[in-house]
Amino acid sequence: MSDLTIKENSEKHAVEATTTANDVHASSSSTPSPKHGPPEIIGIHDGVAGHTEGVTTVEEIEESKKGWFAYFKTRNFYIVLITGQILSLCLTGTNTFSSLLVEDGTSIPAFQTFFNYVLLNLVYTSYTIYRYGFKGYGRFLYEFGWKYVILSFLDVEGNYFTVLAYRYTTILSAQLINFWAIVLVVLISFLFLHVRYHPTQVTGILICVGGMGILLASDHITGANGGSVTRGNQLKGDLFALLGATFYGMSNVTEEFLLSKRPLYEVVGQLGFWGMIINGTQAGIFDRASFRSATWDGAVGGWLTGYTLCLALFYSIAPLVFRMSSAAFFNISLLTGNFWGVVIGIKVFGLSIHWMYPIAFVCIIGGLIIYFVGRRVLGEARKPWLGKNQEGGVSGVGTARRRAERPDAIV
Repeated sequence: MSDLTIKENSEKHAVEATTTANDVHASSSSTPSPKHGPPEIIGIHDGVAGHTEGVTTVEEIEESKKGWFAYFKTRNFYIVLITGQILSLCLTGTNTFSSLLVEDGTSIPAFQTFFNYVLLNLVYTSYTIYRYGFKGYGRFLYEFGWKYVILSFLDVEGNYFTVLAYRYTTILSAQLINFWAIVLVVLISFLFLHVRYHPTQVTGILICVGGMGILLASDHITGANGGSVTRGNQLKGDLFALLGATFYGMSNVTEEFLLSKRPLYEVVGQLGFWGMIINGTQAGIFDRASFRSATWDGAVGGWLTGYTLCLALFYSIAPLVFRMSSAAFFNISLLTGNFWGVVIGIKVFGLSIHWMYPIAFVCIIGGLIIYFVGRRVLGEARKPWLGKNQEGGVSGVGTARRRAERPDAIV
């Protein structure tokens, strides 16, 4: 071995020894807490061709895929669209069971909804207590309970006045007034939650409303708008419908806001808990006479069970739509309910489909699709009131924050 090689090896060992000594000295002289950088998300596995490596925030996820049809290339779009129609079918199911109850001589609108709140309370509040513990649940009620009292009151009264309106006014009039709920949702979201609607969203809403107008026109032509009523009852029914639509609109926006900040099981559980108390009190006051005169047999028990299960499923799935889209999309998704009602009514009530119904259905679905044109990868899951990277929100099923933290999750 040459003298030059020996010298180079000696210098190399000396450098390594010095480096090791310095590392030991640094580690022994101070023990600062470790600092970690933000977690690195390798990609967005949502069916979009190609993945953006190193995406770490909601902001970067949004910027990763651009274009007018970016949202259509994600599976979330199809989940939201299909889930909206499942909700519409659930609502149609509750209307069908209500009609069957009335045919059997049982009209107890407030009382029959009571069972839904009881079921939601048993399932979701029990799980909430399991997660928080009894002491933690008590502290939670003391601190946040008042918010859910407001939400439950809005929801219960929305149900009550809408059902009450159909006793006094025509179906056509009540459904026209229910459009006010959509208008109110858009206004409240714009003014208080700082939601800014894209022109295509406004266009989509208008197209959906136009489709509903075709449905109502068809009902008017075929005489399915509920017949004639007296002038006094018409005014009373219209006012009840307006009240119901107002409560519905406010409750939808309130629920979307709470779901963006709190766990899903907590929100639905509290809605069931306080709704059970408010609705039970109201039913005890206003439904006593109807309860005594109602028919009670096996068939009625079956209709009540079906009604409760459909409505409980509706309340359980709705939070997913509120998180992944918005209260506005939630409301326009339900506009197909008339179409599904007639489809079910063909078998149950012997109804027939007017030729305008399929046109109206296609029009509403087209409006729902146009609503998302121009949206980016996260669609409406990214809520403007939660901050740029949704740091003010909860990381739960369907949220944009969960999408950043768990890109492989289905929703």
